[in-house]
Amino acid sequence: MIKLTVLNKRVGPIRGRHPWVFSGALKSIPEGLESGMPVHLVDEQGKFLAQGYFNSYSQIAVRLWSWEESEEVNPSFFENRIKAAWELRHSLVENKKTNAFRVINSENDLLPGLVVDKYANYLSVQFHTVGLEFWREQIVDALVGIVKPKGIFERTDNKKNIREKSTNNLEDDAARLLYGKMPEKIEILENGYKFLVDIKGGQKTGFFLDQRDKRSALEKYVKGKSVLNCYSYTGGFSVYALGAGAKRVVSVDVSEKALELAEENIKLNKSEENKAEFIGADVKAYLTGLSENDPELGKNDFSVIILDPPAFVKDRHKIREGLQGYRNINELALRLLPPNGILVTASCSAHVSLADFRYMLSEAAGRAGRTVQILETYTHGIDHPELVAFTEGEYLKCLFALVK
Repeated sequence: MIKLTVLNKRVGPIRGRHPWVFSGALKSIPEGLESGMPVHLVDEQGKFLAQGYFNSYSQIAVRLWSWEESEEVNPSFFENRIKAAWELRHSLVENKKTNAFRVINSENDLLPGLVVDKYANYLSVQFHTVGLEFWREQIVDALVGIVKPKGIFERTDNKKNIREKSTNNLEDDAARLLYGKMPEKIEILENGYKFLVDIKGGQKTGFFLDQRDKRSALEKYVKGKSVLNCYSYTGGFSVYALGAGAKRVVSVDVSEKALELAEENIKLNKSEENKAEFIGADVKAYLTGLSENDPELGKNDFSVIILDPPAFVKDRHKIREGLQGYRNINELALRLLPPNGILVTASCSAHVSLADFRYMLSEAAGRAGRTVQILETYTHGIDHPELVAFTEGEYLKCLFALVK
């Protein structure tokens, strides 16, 4: 086993079970290490700290997956990790009304770099690091043996980036079948609602499973109301709103393909189609048009507005710019809502903290001249557990707010 020595002044996070070890924390890194090779970390006195896999000569050099010195990395290692994660979700999430959820949440399930989502009888996987991809065969075999899917499809959207410093001779296909078969669309159940998921061509792994509990929370706010669902994607919040008795739901997204699937999902749930509208537009431009009473945009009687945009901050150096983007759309929504309207606003930017997001909303409220009360605060769902030390894994925050 390859041993890497950690400088004594940098062992604290490792003992605190943080899963990342930066190259600057290591006394030295021998040449010729292949990404994915298992390594043991020791302190300067030679005492064992943790083990993981080597990933890169720059930035995050080692990703940790065990703090047990005797644990061997072999097929059983991956089987045990995946079985533990699978049993947790099977006991807490899966039931007759829900058959889609996250099975593996990367570092947080002690398999750093691996994301696995289950959609009915199929799996969508992402390998976010070259080092973890080194173990792809063992991981796929374990998934087949434990979850028993009909098909496994890879959706590693950032494959070009994770391969830049790789010495491995790995295939470059970012989307491909790894096992079994995969239909063009998969019908899933979520809290009794039906959705069609496009694993091959949809965003991320095909569907935003991390908003399941927020979609359910929305139901109590919408009966008899007009709802505006911005960045609607394939209509998750829209389906729930119509199912809970909303009188009108308008879904806005820049992607026509996503809106087409949203319309299919409305039909699939036998909702009253005359209550649903679909608008292909840039959300900021659409909200601006509503605030200016553009007659072409239709009647603005929305008493519930949902803002669930893609990540506005993908680089820690652009936090200020991203927060400005969040503030702009939230201010527009706050100006449109009537007294006692409901704003549901979310951010999936890992570089934006919940405190920063809340402060952004307070700024938007001040600029709009509105008083805002937070009714509910949500973060990750139960199938997206977080290691307590891994604050970098926090990304999702969602606020339900009453607007005075």
